[in-house]
Amino acid sequence: MFKFLPYTLHTLWGHRSRTLLTVSGSAVALFVFCFVGAVQEGMHDLQRRQVAKGSLIVFQANKFCPATSHLPQDYDQQIARLEGVQDVVPIQVFTNNCRASLDVVVFYGIPPQKLRQARDFKLVSGTWDEFERHQDAAVIGRAVAARRGIRVGDKFSIGDLSVNVAGLYSSADPAEENYIYSHLEFLQRSKGLDLVGTVTQIEVLLNPGVDAIAKCAEIDEKFRNGPIETDTRPKGVFQAKALGDLAQLIGMAHYLGYACVGLVLALVATTTIMSVEDRVKEYAVLQTIGFTGARVFGLVLTESVLMSIAGGILGVGVAMLTLEVSSLSVGAEAVTIAFTPSLRLALTGVTVAAIAGILAGVVPAWRASRTDIVPALRQA
Repeated sequence: MFKFLPYTLHTLWGHRSRTLLTVSGSAVALFVFCFVGAVQEGMHDLQRRQVAKGSLIVFQANKFCPATSHLPQDYDQQIARLEGVQDVVPIQVFTNNCRASLDVVVFYGIPPQKLRQARDFKLVSGTWDEFERHQDAAVIGRAVAARRGIRVGDKFSIGDLSVNVAGLYSSADPAEENYIYSHLEFLQRSKGLDLVGTVTQIEVLLNPGVDAIAKCAEIDEKFRNGPIETDTRPKGVFQAKALGDLAQLIGMAHYLGYACVGLVLALVATTTIMSVEDRVKEYAVLQTIGFTGARVFGLVLTESVLMSIAGGILGVGVAMLTLEVSSLSVGAEAVTIAFTPSLRLALTGVTVAAIAGILAGVVPAWRASRTDIVPALRQA
């Protein structure tokens, strides 16, 4: 069929308005499909990475938004003495919005000497020394910096909270690049509140091979009769709980993806059927000069697949570029999900477009291949 490709392309260009509208519609559908897939990829990536890290989050029992959780900071010393605990990191959290948002800003206040041990990222600009020497300094993830137009040396403010940007960092974890890290004590004293002595949560890093679930139960039992009861969970479980309804909405987005595939099918099938009906006489002529029904079938099916793949490549390409440039994320309760573009997602999108083109073209191609020559030639 490749030797007839110029003929097929000429045919499509001969009805360029219809072809371009179909390709554009398919591109929009695949664009949305990729955005849905990107947020689902981000959710799965977040859960997979946190399970692999094997760390725990100690939170105040019966509290949800970080603004309502206040644990005694000296809990970290008691937890550090437990068997199997590698390190303990007290964290003060500040977020501009506890609800689901596409532009949530999350500050993590951590003792500066623990930051590099607790997080696996590297500075792409600025210096650690500048961050560690100044209490009002912060290091900012590349995704936040890109969305907000922040550079090293800038002063970044959100509400009453202002920090000097000492560095920008990158991470292998896309979600990690949506956070801002500052000094623990600075965040405790921010907004005119004296929260020194309390923290939002405590992150517990375990030694390899330690049973995380058993350690969660041990920590909660230790503080059951203390001044503040705790709720300890593996970090991945804690984040999934924090995302809550948002995770369910992301799961339901599968249906939007299916709707996009259905739209591509409908668009391409409609265009191909119209093309077949307009060219019944042409197909009869082709069969008269020696084209078999199978070859006519292949020509029509090729038209359908080419339109669908063209729309798929256009939609997927624009979606991947937009996702890469925009650094989009969605968050809730100080946990963020990065919209994660990937080669796998791009290939999936193009494959879906190709399959949709095949399915959309089968019936019109079969009708064209069954054209009765004499009645078709009599048509005006």
